[in-house]
Amino acid sequence: MVDLKALQMPVIADPADFDKNSGNWLERLVFNHRISVILFCGLLTLFFGWSALKLPVNTSFEKMIPQSHPYIQNYLEHRDALRGMGNATRIVVENTQGDIFDKDYLLALQKVNDAVYLMSGVDQGWMRSLWTSSLRWTEVTEEGYRGGPVIPDRWDGSPQSMDRLRENINRAGIVGSYVANNLKSSMIFVPLLDINPETGKPLDYAQLSRQLEAQVRSLETDTIKVHIIGFAKIVGDLIDGLYSVMAYFGFSVLIATALVLIYTRCLRSTLLLVFCALLGVVWLLGLLSVLGYVLDPYSILVPFLIFAIGLSHGAQKMNGIMQDVGRGTHKYVAARYTFRRLFMAGLTALLVNIVGFAVLIIIDIPVIRDMALTTSLGVAILIFTKLFLIPVLLSYFGVSDHAAKRSIQTSEQVESGHSPMQRLRVGLIRLTERRPAMFAVAGAVVLAGGGLMIGHHVQFGDLNPGAPELRPESRYNRDVAFVTQNYGLSTDQFVVMLKTPANGCTEFASLTEADRLSARLRELPGVQTTFSPADGIRLTTSGLFEGNPKWQTIPRNASNRTQAFNMFATDRPELVDRFCVITPVIAYLSDHKAATLERVVKEVEAYSAQYSTESRTFLLAAGSAGIEATTNIVVKRSFWTLHLVLYGAVALLCFITFRNWRAVVVALIPLIITSILCEALMVMLNIGIKVATLPVIAVGVGVGVDYALYLLSVQLGLQRHGMTLARSYEGSLDFVGRIVGLVGLTMAAGVIPWIWSPIKFQADMGILLSFMFLWNMVGALVLIPALSYFLLRTPADKVDGEKVEESATIDDPMAVLESPDGADKLAVKLRTTA
Repeated sequence: MVDLKALQMPVIADPADFDKNSGNWLERLVFNHRISVILFCGLLTLFFGWSALKLPVNTSFEKMIPQSHPYIQNYLEHRDALRGMGNATRIVVENTQGDIFDKDYLLALQKVNDAVYLMSGVDQGWMRSLWTSSLRWTEVTEEGYRGGPVIPDRWDGSPQSMDRLRENINRAGIVGSYVANNLKSSMIFVPLLDINPETGKPLDYAQLSRQLEAQVRSLETDTIKVHIIGFAKIVGDLIDGLYSVMAYFGFSVLIATALVLIYTRCLRSTLLLVFCALLGVVWLLGLLSVLGYVLDPYSILVPFLIFAIGLSHGAQKMNGIMQDVGRGTHKYVAARYTFRRLFMAGLTALLVNIVGFAVLIIIDIPVIRDMALTTSLGVAILIFTKLFLIPVLLSYFGVSDHAAKRSIQTSEQVESGHSPMQRLRVGLIRLTERRPAMFAVAGAVVLAGGGLMIGHHVQFGDLNPGAPELRPESRYNRDVAFVTQNYGLSTDQFVVMLKTPANGCTEFASLTEADRLSARLRELPGVQTTFSPADGIRLTTSGLFEGNPKWQTIPRNASNRTQAFNMFATDRPELVDRFCVITPVIAYLSDHKAATLERVVKEVEAYSAQYSTESRTFLLAAGSAGIEATTNIVVKRSFWTLHLVLYGAVALLCFITFRNWRAVVVALIPLIITSILCEALMVMLNIGIKVATLPVIAVGVGVGVDYALYLLSVQLGLQRHGMTLARSYEGSLDFVGRIVGLVGLTMAAGVIPWIWSPIKFQADMGILLSFMFLWNMVGALVLIPALSYFLLRTPADKVDGEKVEESATIDDPMAVLESPDGADKLAVKLRTTA
């Protein structure tokens, strides 16, 4: 038997016998000034902790949209001409025991209207409800047109005034839009400003949501019920859910702590690791506050992720120290040994994580770019808290002697016993042989093929009605269902902008083309109806000729057409551009599902390509559905770009680390298969790829590559020292295999509690990330040895060294690699034994 114990780092029980000037300059700088390192980190913790308390939670409508996309630039350029067709909130007040023609109901509606009108961020000039004078009725009489506000000027709640109100509602034609089809509720349309004019700062959606709850929802009684929908309310509910999510963060901490404690059986070192992992989160939140960022509800996974990554890297450091202490080495010396062994591997893994998250910056959606930046900053912080602070703190606190000795005994029992762990270990090592390797690779090919077949059907965008960010049973989605059921015109509006020269919106040809586009869109599945100024002019023209339906047409006579347009503009000013440049064509959609939006976009693009001219151009897209359709387009395009850039960057870093293209292939294939299976899982769970779920891919790949880095670094190092593939992988498995398993379980445990989150998209990410973390771990442990058989075998696997290797024992493979003359000693022993 070849005994490789002599090649271990020397066991030093007394730190006085250790040369403190050994190691590289960085190790000496850190460990020869440990108190300074701890004090410096303590001061940073106090500063960032205080700053974290002032970190605001908010988002904005513009952060959710791809602002540089041509369709969004069209909307932003002409936003003033499309007031109310972007970010708006709708409030429906319902009479649960009667209809809207009730004095108490109308007085309650008035209170709601007045409260909302005075809220900060409301675009008051374009707000519409029964109680705003801008919502008007018109009728044709023998004397011509006459009209007025829907609520009579001298309304007093008497039966006569109620009759007039009923008549005015019918004249205004607002049943189905501002009044429910069953006449039991009415709607207040509230367009919002992106910038609060009172403060000059972005609109605070959290504050607005709280105002809506305190000043509007609080007006509910036994007979009055309030329903609120819109982006502002979604964000408000997400922010409210964010605070309850903190409880799930606590569950994640407890589960991860329990797993690490079960592995180490050392309470004090486990608590130290958890403390340092939480420290990384505190530093990140404080740094965001210092840099002027806000905590976005759509970036809620970042603190969870930083905690899980920090704990997993810390567990690797503690494992190395525990092994050395178990052999009799002093905790200070063990900490320095571990720093030498794992600093470069840990630094490389964290840099790969940073790159994996940083590539999200290429996606042209501000909220994802902010997430990329914050996650990269968080991982960069871990370089200090994990690679420096944890070894320094463990050099003082150490690990319990009982836990250290137990870790050595467990390793020996696994290598020599017949436990399930030993059988698993033997099975994994056998994957370096031809037949098992072929079966493993064939199984991976079958899984990948099945995943491609299913994942091919993955869709981009929302797949369910309402707000997919929230649970189907949430109050918001119940409100959406109520509005959809009781109102004829959908809140999902897709707006096409017909652009003409100034004062050209009343040209006959332009109005005719807008009318034809409306007719084409109405034929599409998922489109309820359409409306444009052409429809308004047609109705107004008919009114000018005593309501004769034969005159429901667009007049060719310019003066008649202009007269009808001006009269229409008085009733519907929100649909008229004061410069007469933009003519909106509004398609009311039955839902905002991905397939519906894609059909509308394709139809409008085809129509625009065929009928646009130099003086008449059809532009996409405004309205909530139009903006979401554009976002889906960017997400779909970025999805494939993200894959190419992400895997390219990871491949480059792996090549720099391994200096072997075959090793890069071995490292990447498990990650690619996991991504394929993740897409298949999204199809089976009916989860679409959108802003909230797109980052999952980068997170899964950026974190998953850690397993390959640790396993292959040890394996390739031992192979370069002349050992066979089987023994090299055995050494890698014995040294980092268990910790790879612990990391996979810890990472998955950190996100599993998300499944019960009230925020639906966070629950979806919890399922997907748990799957990716576990499958990346399994894929690395199974496919790395199998693929290595075909790609990474060396001459040592074909010569007489195999007999020697079969009986060799490796207590500390990294010591073999780090020993200055380890390679020479190993070669001599192999030749002598042979």
